[in-house]
Amino acid sequence: MHPNFLLTALATALLALAGSSQAAQPVLIATGSLSGSLSDMSGLNYTLENGASASLLGGMGSGFAWAGGNTFLALPDRGPNAVAWNSALDDTTSYIPRFHTLQMDLVANAAGAALPFTLTPTLKSTTLLSSSTALNYGAVAPTTTGLVASSALQANGTYYFSGRSDNFAQGLSTNPANARLDTEGIRVSNDGKSVFIADEYGPYVYQFNRTTGQRTRSFSLPNSFAISNLSASKDVEFKNSSGRVTNKGMEGLAISPDGKTLFGFMQSPLIQDGGDGGSFNRIVKIDIASGAVSQFAFNNVMGGKAYNSSELLALNDHELLVLERDGKGLGDGSPGSIAKVKQLVKLDLTGATEVSGIADLRTQPDVAIAGSQFLDIKVALNNAGFSDAQIPSKLEGISFGQDIMVGGVLKHTLYLANDNDFLGAVAANGSKVATQYDNQFFVFAYDGNDLVNQGVSAVPEPTSIAMLLAGLGVVGLRARRRN
Repeated sequence: MHPNFLLTALATALLALAGSSQAAQPVLIATGSLSGSLSDMSGLNYTLENGASASLLGGMGSGFAWAGGNTFLALPDRGPNAVAWNSALDDTTSYIPRFHTLQMDLVANAAGAALPFTLTPTLKSTTLLSSSTALNYGAVAPTTTGLVASSALQANGTYYFSGRSDNFAQGLSTNPANARLDTEGIRVSNDGKSVFIADEYGPYVYQFNRTTGQRTRSFSLPNSFAISNLSASKDVEFKNSSGRVTNKGMEGLAISPDGKTLFGFMQSPLIQDGGDGGSFNRIVKIDIASGAVSQFAFNNVMGGKAYNSSELLALNDHELLVLERDGKGLGDGSPGSIAKVKQLVKLDLTGATEVSGIADLRTQPDVAIAGSQFLDIKVALNNAGFSDAQIPSKLEGISFGQDIMVGGVLKHTLYLANDNDFLGAVAANGSKVATQYDNQFFVFAYDGNDLVNQGVSAVPEPTSIAMLLAGLGVVGLRARRRN
């Protein structure tokens, strides 16, 4: 096991224990941005069907994962489709799904600065996602600049996934041979060699080699999550009577600190559970070793209204943070749009009912667990000087980060990232223009109380891990006594 990921797991365990004590509210300590109008490091030198560059950096906050130290992985979605070129394909293109590796440097500011730190993101690499077996690219012919027409991108037994909505074969939408992939959640394995990625089209959960980007495993989800009437047009696909809601498939993905379990959920409830705007969402729990899947339900209604669920983060093997939000704020596009609800909600699956056998959660609402607010993101950003109109509409990526010293006190960190959907990436005539707003990152810090002085200042050697874990047991006892 790579030592950085031992540190990741141990630091996250510290964070989970901290949650059991009366920790202070997380406070914004830094912001940073990275322009989406830049080129990424994919090396692709052609244009997509809508005239955008195939190497356009665009948005990269659909998923966000810590990879140890100051290294993070950032995930774009299915690529630029804000410019009309083919409505039958929902204006999607042959953009190759990918993830980016970022270096996120936190530098302390001088006394008196608005925030104690400045965050500087640096793009280090881009990894394209592919399959070693043939994929279904669909029947609609792309333009000569598209993915399918480029034999070089399917050479030597490598088949790249695509953001185009027509890249599928008929049958259930969870067919792993379909090329279409709308990546929304990413997590890193504990050994650092793999990434797990969740998607909206299937929904799918795939494992990829972190170095090569080649898929190594597909996790089978229950058929009840799939749709059977597939279409390249969302307006047609919306007519399904069961399965995931179109464009609101598996949005969130978490991995337990011990690296043994994945958790995922849809952006909105399944159609048979009430669909978009429904109250009961399903969490799938996947045992990575066996692939076994179990299901639990949570009530996503807060303050009398159901909200989209954008991301999951695991505190341990039973407690999760859920990112819930409205679609308002910066980048929404509607006049006068302001953010109203952006929040992290804490869920505890302890004692929760396994719901795989319940066809419609609305018939047994008592099985859905309720969450408690962990952080009101909107209020926290307001307190840091951000108006409601300046808060990104699509905060979709959340991740833990490394512990840092703030004012001489060791703090835990939590990172948030926005998805700008490549907005403004291409003008109507096909020429590139600046993105409507940049990729933005927000770093929060919070106190671990009894755990403040128990942080790890260096990567532990394997021989010291047992001693550190024993120390965590003592710290946990102190936290319980404090409560």
